[in-house]
Amino acid sequence: MAGVAVGNEADHASKRQRKSAAQTTTIGSASAFVEFSVDYERTKNLAAGEAVHSDTISAGGHIWRISFYPSGYREVENKSYEHLCMVLELLSKTSTIVKAIFEVLLPEKDWQPAVIAVKKIYHFGASCFSWVPHKLSRGTGLVQKYVKDGQIKFLCNIRVSHSSSTSIPVPPSDISKHLGRLLDTADGKDVSFTIDGETFHAHRAVLAARSPVFKAELHGSMAEATIASITLHDITPSTFKAMLHFMYTDALPGEVELGDSPVDMFERLLIAADRYALDRLKLLCAKKLWDNVSVDTVATTLACAEMYSCPELKHKCIGFFAVEENFKKAVLTEGFVRLVQQFPSIIDELRDRAGT
Repeated sequence: MAGVAVGNEADHASKRQRKSAAQTTTIGSASAFVEFSVDYERTKNLAAGEAVHSDTISAGGHIWRISFYPSGYREVENKSYEHLCMVLELLSKTSTIVKAIFEVLLPEKDWQPAVIAVKKIYHFGASCFSWVPHKLSRGTGLVQKYVKDGQIKFLCNIRVSHSSSTSIPVPPSDISKHLGRLLDTADGKDVSFTIDGETFHAHRAVLAARSPVFKAELHGSMAEATIASITLHDITPSTFKAMLHFMYTDALPGEVELGDSPVDMFERLLIAADRYALDRLKLLCAKKLWDNVSVDTVATTLACAEMYSCPELKHKCIGFFAVEENFKKAVLTEGFVRLVQQFPSIIDELRDRAGT
């Protein structure tokens, strides 16, 4: 922590101390905006370690004070600092860690937008006095820009947030972990799906809550609502297993489940997500397909986006084609030939995008 621990109070009493008015505006319970005006002409020759103090400031349930050291808050090698210092002090006693953001701004003479001089985050420990020094360049530029009628005005912002150690820690949500375990057990499962001779057991309530399509099938007037075992077509066992995993955990399958061809799996999952109206899964798969796009795969990916109504992925792919170098290479692939055969109108969209 950047800061200086204060010694005994006698040391401070031996120094000449001055007070300057500070107008404080409280912003909520955790922040305070302070207008701290200092008579620079009368204080600029103070020795190192001598300060002008603001009035006490309340912010975040603590009492603070801002101190201005025209010649620095201490001497080094018998020489004063060539910087003036702004110091934030915590006056309240505390048994916990307090985190504060201390921001100092300097408006120019004509009150043009303020220049941020310093902005730092500090952790104050459990002590009566804690200091946080900020060094500002001292020189003719300071006077020319910021001193008006002998006064220099600092705009200070104190934002306080208590360390998490002062509150009751709350673990992150683990509902997906528990639902994942539910998928791995036979407890309460009341519906099964058979795909190519492989059977998967699940809970009607979970599937209905996650997918409006499953809700209609399993709790509506459709035939599936009255039977315990359903045979599915046009989906592979591995794809259905990955989709079930997502429905219970809200997570994509791991590397093992993705197999040797992750792109193919994400394409199949996108198709399944479209079929069962799993919008989040659909976009997650679209993102994965886009992350892996290349001149060799972009046409196939665009065809998938067009066929299964994924405008986000389609827009990205068309943008990829709009780059001349990409287009020259992608049009030579078999995927592009199939794309044009399936969706002839896509050529017009590609031309329109290239012309913008």
